[in-house]
Amino acid sequence: MSSRAKLIAAAAVACLYLLAVLLAAGFVLGSGLEGEERALFSAMLDRRLGVLLMIALFACVFLFLMLRAAHEFLVLMPARAAEEARAMLEEPATRLTVQGSSELQALIVAVNRVAEQHHDLDETIEARIRIANASAEADRNRFAVLMSELAQGVIVCNPDGLVLLYNRRARALFAGSSGQGMAALGLGRSIYGLFDRHLIAYALENIDVRRRNHRHFVTATESGRLLRVLVAPIPEAGAGAAGGAEAGAAHGISGYMTMIEDMTEAFDSESTRDQMLQELTESSRGPVGNLRAAAETLHDYADMSAEDHRRFLGVVRAEAEGLADRIEAAARKYAAVLKARWPLEEMLGSDLLVAARHRIAGRHSVEVSLEDVDPGTWIKVDGFSLLQALTYFAGRLHDEYQIRDLSLRLTRDGEMAQIDLIWSGVFMSTETVMTWELDPMTVAGESTPLTVRDVVARNGAEVWFQRDHASYRAYFRFLLPAVSGQAENAPAAIAAMVDSRPEFYDFDLFKAEDTGLALDDRLLAQLAYTVFDTETTGLEPSAGDEIIQIGAVRIVNRRLLSHETYEQLIDPQRSLPAQSVKIHGITAEMLAGQPPIAKVLPVFRAFVADTVLVAHNAAFDMRFLELKEASTGIRFDRPVLDTFLLSAVLFPNQESHRLEAIAARLGVSVLGRHTAVGDAIVTAEVFLKMLPLMQERGIRTLGEAREASEKTYHARIRY
Repeated sequence: MSSRAKLIAAAAVACLYLLAVLLAAGFVLGSGLEGEERALFSAMLDRRLGVLLMIALFACVFLFLMLRAAHEFLVLMPARAAEEARAMLEEPATRLTVQGSSELQALIVAVNRVAEQHHDLDETIEARIRIANASAEADRNRFAVLMSELAQGVIVCNPDGLVLLYNRRARALFAGSSGQGMAALGLGRSIYGLFDRHLIAYALENIDVRRRNHRHFVTATESGRLLRVLVAPIPEAGAGAAGGAEAGAAHGISGYMTMIEDMTEAFDSESTRDQMLQELTESSRGPVGNLRAAAETLHDYADMSAEDHRRFLGVVRAEAEGLADRIEAAARKYAAVLKARWPLEEMLGSDLLVAARHRIAGRHSVEVSLEDVDPGTWIKVDGFSLLQALTYFAGRLHDEYQIRDLSLRLTRDGEMAQIDLIWSGVFMSTETVMTWELDPMTVAGESTPLTVRDVVARNGAEVWFQRDHASYRAYFRFLLPAVSGQAENAPAAIAAMVDSRPEFYDFDLFKAEDTGLALDDRLLAQLAYTVFDTETTGLEPSAGDEIIQIGAVRIVNRRLLSHETYEQLIDPQRSLPAQSVKIHGITAEMLAGQPPIAKVLPVFRAFVADTVLVAHNAAFDMRFLELKEASTGIRFDRPVLDTFLLSAVLFPNQESHRLEAIAARLGVSVLGRHTAVGDAIVTAEVFLKMLPLMQERGIRTLGEAREASEKTYHARIRY
């Protein structure tokens, strides 16, 4: 029975007791009277019955108020302190709220002091543990760096095909697969969402575990990328020694690793080369035959007339020139393919200029400044060779013309990027510039066989020398192809490069789970969750309000995977009320050009596949999704847990179950409030704090959590 129900029951009992006492007193008084006194007493009761009932009612109200105050002071406040104490066991940084009587306040202060001392002791112990584990942490970081920087995509799975590790390259390979690649790749997800199960099975069937053998296959993604996949087993400890003759692909495997290489560009390059060779061969047969016939005629008929001799020589010359033109055209056509095969990297042009500035200043003691640098221009270059060329030019300017002040400039002209190395006061001849371009580069005493022309060819660029007589300045200009579309993706690209070692692995997933149980019977700690939130145009889904943003984050093996998130703005195809903009900050301009809900829900449905949904006040968000079932055909039929209802289960005596209040109670920092993904992350952290508290209350399985939630008073709320 809830605390509120207990209070009402106690007040009812007290009122009944009061009425019973009054009735008993009246009965005792009336029974002692006789004759005229009894008649007078009865008449007085008849005349004053309403007044007596009003007095009794006021007495009951007064009694209820006194009981409620006593209940608040003596029951609720200690109960709230007890709930906060249980939460403090899971989050030692939190403290009890000082409240209640002076005796209770003294107790709470003492508990907080003990908790503070215990927390300080825990921090000291954890600091010592961190120092002791520094070597293991360093090894883990080296492993993380190695995996994140591999050029091949790597995915490691347990025997059931559940992903327990992937690196940044694998994430990039599948990020653009029909818009659902990242929905399919994630910790705890099945690799069979990426590759045909039969291809993996075929590769594993042909693996000899004892010899650490491997097999590979070639497959294509939905987006048309051609991938070469190598599958290698991960033997169990001691499998090699104990395997014997019966060891094989089906024995001694604790999992397997796939290494994935994108062959699309190499395949296209080889196909282009083969096509050009075929075309060149076919087009050359006729001219070669004509040349051979003309040569044989000239040899066999040495006494032919001068006119015939000139005519045959003309045929030879014409066929030779035509053949040379075809070969030259093929060479020019294949030149782009050859350049593409040289490893080039996409980078911000401003980053290259900053590196060039430091390199030139360090090699030649030259002052280098940056001017008019476009911060959003991306280029695809061999950065090192281009740095060498810029440093080489700066060195020759310094050594031969005593130039001590240089400037670097980056501008964009359509599809091209322009990098200028600028100086003032000295102009050299075109012949000198040509000599510099053709000489092997020497930088600070270090020689390389490459010339500036080689660097330009390698990067598919052009370079020239130009004078600006009006400003008495000159510059070398490198004209480079700009990479289109990168400026818009710069923040995400930079974040991926800077933070390239996220929680992309969880080796606890090697342990096989008992998946034979019904979902409601599985332990909460074993389940995978998608915690989500929506931002909307208003609070009435049934009255036409629409979703304008969905944000979600995954929890696997009790870990919040901050790099496996989903976030999408949505065009509501209706006006945006000003009052809603004040709450979430999403404007109509931000929603212009975004996809409608019908295109977003299939991708979001793929992201939440095979997980339990979690939200705060989930009834509100789920109602919006339910109303879109008829128009989109997308149904979200996964089980749902609500942190709002779970808070009412765990903290029934607390006044507020708002997300901010629960977060403060559990020591969770609230950042990015009223953004969909920000609220989803806060809700996920709150939910993780709730898991051990639910276990303490005997709520261990999904079914028990859902049943407990449905019994709360707040479960009656409907939208």
